[in-house]
Amino acid sequence: MQNPMHGSPEGRNPTYYPDDPGCKRFRGPYMSASRRGNYDSGEDFVLEYGELRFTFNEGDFSERCEQAALKLGFVGGRLGQEELEDLVNLAVNGEIVDPASALGAHVNDCWPELVGPAERSLVHWLRRLVFRGAWLDQRVNEGELDVAFDQETGSFAYVQPDPRSSGGGEPIELAAEPSWGRVAYRR
Repeated sequence: MQNPMHGSPEGRNPTYYPDDPGCKRFRGPYMSASRRGNYDSGEDFVLEYGELRFTFNEGDFSERCEQAALKLGFVGGRLGQEELEDLVNLAVNGEIVDPASALGAHVNDCWPELVGPAERSLVHWLRRLVFRGAWLDQRVNEGELDVAFDQETGSFAYVQPDPRSSGGGEPIELAAEPSWGRVAYRR
């Protein structure tokens, strides 16, 4: 069963099936300037924004939720299975009705500090970072971005492709995200 994070508008394009010979969806490394492809790793979770429809398998979506929570400073390390289940429920449903772990109980205990106007809520930022990561990965798959390792910082960065340079172009600057460290979940 799919867990759509947003309702599907009527008249939406049908689901993409890679084996369908009638499908006119992008199939090569270079993208038409008129339409970008949608990220697809499975059919367990769906995230839509505007014309984009990203679909995720359970493992991919769970990892992206965990990485988003780490980046936001809401968790300090890898999560156990029940904690991850609660985090995914939070990202998908916007709340945790029946906590399966201490993380779920923590979210409910701190709820007034986690909820707020859309751009200030933890749920908004979890979803936003999951979407941003998939969007960037899709741009890499389509050849619009590359990934480069910065030896000075020991981290990876997205860069504009530059065929004249072996290390790629300049890193793109991503918008900063808020820190949720003040209400972080600690074991």
